[in-house]
Amino acid sequence: MREKPWYAVAYMFGITAFLSFLIIGLARVTAERVRMNEELAIERAVLQALQLAEGKTTEEIHRTFVEKIEPLPGNDNYRLVENGSLAGYAVRVAGKGYWAPIGGFIGLKPDRQTVIGIAFYEQSETPGLGAEITSPAFRRQFQGLELSPGPQPIEIRPYGAELERHQVHAISGATQTCTRLEYLVNEDLNRWRQSAGGEETR
Repeated sequence: MREKPWYAVAYMFGITAFLSFLIIGLARVTAERVRMNEELAIERAVLQALQLAEGKTTEEIHRTFVEKIEPLPGNDNYRLVENGSLAGYAVRVAGKGYWAPIGGFIGLKPDRQTVIGIAFYEQSETPGLGAEITSPAFRRQFQGLELSPGPQPIEIRPYGAELERHQVHAISGATQTCTRLEYLVNEDLNRWRQSAGGEETR
């Protein structure tokens, strides 16, 4: 029996429709888990920036976040409250990296000048180069920094350069990532400074 010419087209259409519905179904099933993982990554980064995540399990991270972290009204930043008193801030720093978006938080003491730490919840920079912004060695440099009052609160200087109290060393071989990180960090810190003027310090 001679095969009808429309059969192949109908067959391919049916297969494509089935696979499309399957993919859509899987996406809907996993959407909630993806959302929860993204929220947990943000919670972990906030606590890391405030030096509160060390040694904690996933459950402990979430519990600590719920108990001690409060969102600041009108933006994506947070404050740390311990024993009823303000103990710090977590300022979101996010923007375009060299290859893809970079997202993280800088922890600040209540004086809004002293850095507690920095942590990232999103980055897709080159492994072994730009991705080293997430390494403990690079992030430790930010602990105890004093923000400059000028337009560049934090500067990332070439590796080996002499540093002032608001400066850290760049990652060798990752100049573009460090340049973009410096830009987005300062842009968001300056924006936070402008918006934090009326924020009450409990």
